[in-house]
Amino acid sequence: MKRKIALIIILNILFAMMFLNTAGAANLDLDVKSAVLIDASSGKVLYDQNAEEKWYPASMTKIMTLIMAMEAVEQGKVKLTDTVTTSEHAASFGGSQVWLEPGEIFTLEELLIAVAVGSANDASVAVAEFIGGTEGNFLEMMNKKAKEIGAKNTNFVNPHGLHDDNHYTTAHDMALMARYTVKQPELMRIAAIKYYKFREEPLLELWNLNKLLWWYQGADGLKTGTTSDAGRNLTATAKRDGLRLIAVVMGVEERNGHFRNAMNLLNFGFNSFSFKSAFQAGDKVSSVTVSKGAADTVDAVAAEDVGFLTEKGSKPELETKIDVPEWVNAPIKKGDKIGEVILYNKGKEVSRVDLIAKQDVEKAGFFKILKKSFTSMLSQ
Repeated sequence: MKRKIALIIILNILFAMMFLNTAGAANLDLDVKSAVLIDASSGKVLYDQNAEEKWYPASMTKIMTLIMAMEAVEQGKVKLTDTVTTSEHAASFGGSQVWLEPGEIFTLEELLIAVAVGSANDASVAVAEFIGGTEGNFLEMMNKKAKEIGAKNTNFVNPHGLHDDNHYTTAHDMALMARYTVKQPELMRIAAIKYYKFREEPLLELWNLNKLLWWYQGADGLKTGTTSDAGRNLTATAKRDGLRLIAVVMGVEERNGHFRNAMNLLNFGFNSFSFKSAFQAGDKVSSVTVSKGAADTVDAVAAEDVGFLTEKGSKPELETKIDVPEWVNAPIKKGDKIGEVILYNKGKEVSRVDLIAKQDVEKAGFFKILKKSFTSMLSQ
């Protein structure tokens, strides 16, 4: 009998623990078609409401447009200072726009700000044509990149998000795109701009449509999207005390409801979880010997924040493993991967982040190599 009572007590405790862990999420009361909350570091889903259901992204599409443009910049194919000439096709798009005229010239950066801050459809097409050569080529690039990111239930038929029945995504896919975005500092810088003067004559001032930048502590992105068919959508990012969360809500009918629902999601996340930090992005984690290099060593720094998600009230047991080679061959370019840092919590791997070269190391000249060899011989 005592064993039976003890078993009942244990089962009741376990049930109570399960309830406590889910009660906050259950009480969110989201009035949305679909929603998801994820930890940006690990990609772990913290809340899911029909997150795999296909729906129309509207202007959240522009997140992928911005990704493709910024990747072209990072790869050296284009520069932010490059000038873009508006085509008649780009200038023809209405809705949210910056009223581009055929033949009008702006820098790529100016147009990307128009896309991110003003949600300009005409600027989106101008960017697509500039990066892809044609809008069609750019769409192929967008869909290919979406699949690489893991957004397998997404199909883009335009770079702006104006309604098309065959233009769709899911809340979870949008979260994956956002997770990819937050690793691009320049893109995040643009997405966080609250106000921008796009034209002097006639004066055109852009105010970011993402009101969370004003209303929510730690919010720094990312993109709204609204059409009569899609309703009100929002992909939101916010960071507090090292914890970055991504919230996506889709198909909201209430005015400003996409902001309210996203804030409820973020509040749940920040109230329930914390980020156990080991290193911040750019921190030196180790150094590696360089063979035949102009410098003897290269610093290995964290490519992004190193840490892991924990439930508030838990007691993590952090272990760190630094995996770098004994030496690397010159030349080395800044940003080259030269190792990994791996985190364990209670013996289980919870995070793995690349270590990258902090600086360039050129290959040493003949006389430097000769001097190194001579010095090495004398020291033996």
